[in-house]
Amino acid sequence: MDSPFPPAPTIASPQEPIRNVQPTTLTEPPVIPPPPPPVYVSAPPPPPKSNGCLWTFVVLLVLALLGSLFINFILAAGKGMSAVADIAAMEVPNTVRPKRKFHEAMLEEGKNKSRDRIVRIDVEGVITSGSMGEGLFTPGLPMVDMLKRSLEQAVKDKNVKAIVIRVNSPGGEVTASDIMYAAVKEATKVKPVVIYMDSVAASGGYYLSCAASQIVASETTLTGSIGVIMESLSYHGLFDKVGMGMNTFTSGPLKDTLSGARPMRDDEKAYIQGLVNSMYDRFLTVVSEGRKIPKETLRNGVADGRVVSGRDALAAKLVDKVGYIEDAYASARELAKAPDAMVVKYGHEPSLMDIFGVEVESRSKTSLQVQLPGPLAASKLQPGQLYYLAPTFAH
Repeated sequence: MDSPFPPAPTIASPQEPIRNVQPTTLTEPPVIPPPPPPVYVSAPPPPPKSNGCLWTFVVLLVLALLGSLFINFILAAGKGMSAVADIAAMEVPNTVRPKRKFHEAMLEEGKNKSRDRIVRIDVEGVITSGSMGEGLFTPGLPMVDMLKRSLEQAVKDKNVKAIVIRVNSPGGEVTASDIMYAAVKEATKVKPVVIYMDSVAASGGYYLSCAASQIVASETTLTGSIGVIMESLSYHGLFDKVGMGMNTFTSGPLKDTLSGARPMRDDEKAYIQGLVNSMYDRFLTVVSEGRKIPKETLRNGVADGRVVSGRDALAAKLVDKVGYIEDAYASARELAKAPDAMVVKYGHEPSLMDIFGVEVESRSKTSLQVQLPGPLAASKLQPGQLYYLAPTFAH
């Protein structure tokens, strides 16, 4: 019977030799060549930084500048081409710039489409004839010239029926106050001028107010201070303590009258007091003529240098009524017989030259000042300068 499984392989017996078996030859393993020495390559330089943000900023700045110039030129075209005149004056030597007009900003709308106007002009700060800040190319307009030019434009404008001058000043220089008083008085001859006294309208501020057609003061206004002040600093006692002195050569005995290096003589004191009394008499004359009060009544009463409130000023007949700025507008409309008039304020529209005139002097001339408290505080008055200024604001 045949087996279903394949036959088993025949295994040679140990006695039988193995046939046809090739001898095994041992070969050496292949020689692997050593790896090449490493080659060091310097790292590539970093890619340059992108200036995209910087260029974006520059482009935006240029666009903003061009837009500003375009707007200025558009405004100049409607205001008499003042910017073109500025450029011409800058480029052409010895060119005189024309006198530019103030622009108007509406404060109160008129009624019934009336073209009548009440112009408001502000007198702010210590009254001085000096420049109100220097520009890079153009000097600032002094306070005195600002008021005179504003009044001149208002008087010439046929649509302006009355003027309201808002005074917020403790006073200032005698001559500057007198010039502003004369300018207000001339304007009053043509059109009604109403003074509104804000927080303070003392001394020189009250001086110029006496030229107006009517004076309106707030109940809390500080006004009055009818008087003159002059100061000088005496330091000869300090010189004596430290062993210092000053040699002065003069052409006359009164040339160095206010020198602080030595005590004042009696004749010098009498001379300076005479100047002060002369300016004080001028002040009394201005108040007497403007308010219709006898000089002796003023001299023996409220004109002793005191500061009074608006209510007390009304009792002393130094003002005509107590109220607010709106009451001053109403008085101006009434005096001008223009009940529907709008109220506008004069402002200075900067030109291309004035863009660089933003108080460059105050930034470039920086000084260190030490303010001592109390009676040691340094005076803000210029030595030898006469002032219509309340002494409260002099230190």
